[in-house]
Amino acid sequence: MDFRLLTMIISAFQMKQIELISFDAEGTVVTPDFSQDIWHEAIPALYAQKKGLDLAQAKRRIAEEYGKIGDQRLEWYDIEYWFSYLGLGSSEPVIQSCLGKIGYYPEVTEVLSSLASGYKLIVASGTPLELLHCLLRDIKPYFVRIFSSVSHYRQLKSPDFYLKICEEMGVKPSQVIHVGDNWQFDFLNARQAGVNALYLDRSGSNHQESLGDLTQLKRLLPPPI
Repeated sequence: MDFRLLTMIISAFQMKQIELISFDAEGTVVTPDFSQDIWHEAIPALYAQKKGLDLAQAKRRIAEEYGKIGDQRLEWYDIEYWFSYLGLGSSEPVIQSCLGKIGYYPEVTEVLSSLASGYKLIVASGTPLELLHCLLRDIKPYFVRIFSSVSHYRQLKSPDFYLKICEEMGVKPSQVIHVGDNWQFDFLNARQAGVNALYLDRSGSNHQESLGDLTQLKRLLPPPI
């Protein structure tokens, strides 16, 4: 992040009483390995077995089905929808088989531990709860609440989602920082709700105004009151 921009953001935050820090889950605190394994390996493998296809054929068909829905519809995120639609039976065995793929970015535990001593931390994710609880199993104690837009409100991460979180947590949007890796859902929509949104770009290639990792977040925050 550019130093001058960093200084401006710090000054802006110091003028506000930040009480709540909100994190997206996948791509922000949790690596994508678990989801990649479920959606692009385990589900196609099960589909191939059920339909008598080779794995490459199954992957192509599943990718086509995902593409028909797209990430602007709730069904995209709903694992139960996909297992029902594809005729794959219960999702639980597949979820359990992929648990070993769950991982966290290197700085996550240290950053959460540090911030939790001075701020309330929550998760605000579009991942359904049945997967979210698995993903957060080793870092859940750092968060006072976990919100799933899909499971709790049957919506995507819209501005209304962030406003509902603020209402439930008893804070103003201006008292909240949200960090996430999706430009629309985590940055634009949160900002539209009046939340202090920060875009996380771990690739470091897309936006000069983005965070490169979560260690930079601590430098932006005023000392907790």
